[in-house]
Amino acid sequence: MERSLRNVLVVSFGFLLLFTAYGGLQSLQSSLYSEEGLGVTALSTLYGGMLLSSMFLPPLLIQRLGCKGTILLSMCGYVAFSVGNFFASWYTLIPTSILLGLGAAPLWSAQCTYLTVMGNTHAEKAGKRGKDVVNQYFGIFFLIFQSSGVWGNLISSLVFGQSPSQETLPEEQLASCGASDCLMATATTNSTQRPSQQLVYTLLGIYTGSGVLAVLMIAAFLEPIRDLQRQSGGEKKSPPFWSTLLSTFKLYRDKRMCLLILLPLYSGLQQGFLSGEYTRSYVTCALGIQFVGYVMICFSAADALCSVLYGKVSQYTGRAALYVLGAVTQLSCMIALLLWRPCADQLAVFFVFSGLWGVADAVWQTQNNALYGVLFEMSKEAAFANYRLGEALGFVTAFGYSTFLCIHVKLYILLGVLSLTMAAYGIVECVESKNAIRPCDPGHANPAEDKEAQTKM
Repeated sequence: MERSLRNVLVVSFGFLLLFTAYGGLQSLQSSLYSEEGLGVTALSTLYGGMLLSSMFLPPLLIQRLGCKGTILLSMCGYVAFSVGNFFASWYTLIPTSILLGLGAAPLWSAQCTYLTVMGNTHAEKAGKRGKDVVNQYFGIFFLIFQSSGVWGNLISSLVFGQSPSQETLPEEQLASCGASDCLMATATTNSTQRPSQQLVYTLLGIYTGSGVLAVLMIAAFLEPIRDLQRQSGGEKKSPPFWSTLLSTFKLYRDKRMCLLILLPLYSGLQQGFLSGEYTRSYVTCALGIQFVGYVMICFSAADALCSVLYGKVSQYTGRAALYVLGAVTQLSCMIALLLWRPCADQLAVFFVFSGLWGVADAVWQTQNNALYGVLFEMSKEAAFANYRLGEALGFVTAFGYSTFLCIHVKLYILLGVLSLTMAAYGIVECVESKNAIRPCDPGHANPAEDKEAQTKM
């Protein structure tokens, strides 16, 4: 097997094991720990930690530890969060959430940097366009990674499926589910029927073991990127400490970054809505917590399949067409969710919404990462740190207002942010297309001059 592809697969399967645990836990937090909003508060704290770490840690850790060392250290924070759920309280979930959040931004920045370097290295050897190979590698990664949602949610559904069957709710109690849910209903719903503690411990034991296996796989099989750069003669002298620290903020001098920050912001908002609001106010409220896993499996399967599909077709359709597809799909879902009143008799509809959400989310996951890697190739670590900064801000916002805004208000917010995001993205694409047709030979362009021109656009 080709060397770069083998390393991409190691990263992908390591993340598969890690997020089999974390993805399943995140989907259940708002339903499992609904008392006093502990679940969504823990998630908000988690992404608050990620927001802070995005500002400083990724470039520093990647410079000092390398991509492999950064991934290993960050993964340990995820394992700690799983352990903290064994003793769920404000004194365990909040500290472990902060620890996970601090490691999340370096983890994803290191992963994005690693795949981008692998893609460009292979493209040089094979005589291909770098952005095409990078797109393909991100497609492979997200195909494997997004399937973690299938396994994580399948495990939770099988474990919690051993709970006694829950009764169908009367019509008047179902009225508090869906877009009309303002989290102030006094009627008993399926969300109040919690699985036994023994089943919760069984699930947490499986998730913790999966996270430990992920750490061991990366430690044993992933090749350090510095070794590859040294062998190809591409290793560069490390920049000064303060230059690395401030590189995340310096990148905002590039007008493209200022416009594109809305992409990760919206990505965080829409993921937060699905895992925090849809699972609780639609699925758990009307069907019960044992159906959360099955519904999220549909989302993850659609996300995974579309991720690899988009990675291959983007070289023929261009990324703009995929962004339009994602925006239209999610826009349609939001309008439908505003109008739909969920009930147990319409079981298939719950899966249709999650599947379509996965089709759209695959666009944001694959194309956003590839877009940042291509446009900011000279500052990859800082660019991906900014990406995680924006995404974390979206998550913090989504989980932060989760406990005091009605569902229909949150959907209107998503609609507004999506519209602004696509407008900003369209401006960047227009500028990039004009730069691409400048009267010069792209094969002999001066990278420094090109970068300066783009920064001053």
